Amino acid sequence: MAFASMHDLSRDLTGDQLVHLSERIVAGDRDAEDELVQYFSPRIYVVLCARTRDREASRDLLQDVLIAVLRALRQGQLRESGKLAGFVLGIARNVAQSHLRDGRHSREEPLSQEPVGPALSDQLETSERETQVRLALAELEPTDREILRLTLVDGQKPGAIAESLGLSSDVVRQRKSRATKKVAEFIKTRSRTAASPLHD
Repeated sequence: MAFASMHDLSRDLTGDQLVHLSERIVAGDRDAEDELVQYFSPRIYVVLCARTRDREASRDLLQDVLIAVLRALRQGQLRESGKLAGFVLGIARNVAQSHLRDGRHSREEPLSQEPVGPALSDQLETSERETQVRLALAELEPTDREILRLTLVDGQKPGAIAESLGLSSDVVRQRKSRATKKVAEFIKTRSRTAASPLHD
């Protein structure tokens, strides 16, 4: 299964879909594990980059987070299926904090002989894609950027974000949706332009 790219940040799963996904993983569904890797990897990577400010370290830490998440889910450590997103991003923040505290990190052993997903070298976007993401975020209004940061990096819910920014929850949801679509469209357009052959 192909690894999720940064423009997949615009694809949101509903609460029911996330509950079903976590339940399938607990039941041993390997396809569900692939889906989790697809969906959460770009989100985890954003959190790691924001916390460590080190893209290379974040690439390495991403697999550690995915391994820890899948192990925890298989062991039934997620108490409430409806809180899967917060659970995953919480592990990401903890891994990043541990990395910063220790000044280094040791890679965990794989859960089995089967890889968690495709090789990270094939999964992660290049530095060019990362540059595109930064450029895309720079195009957003400051409030929209802050909403994305609070959502993806801090894992806050629309209600908490609304309270801190003095907005309604509906406005936060609308602006988040609009901002993620803008980022996705910006990256898609830039990627198409870069891939287009030059004409005389």
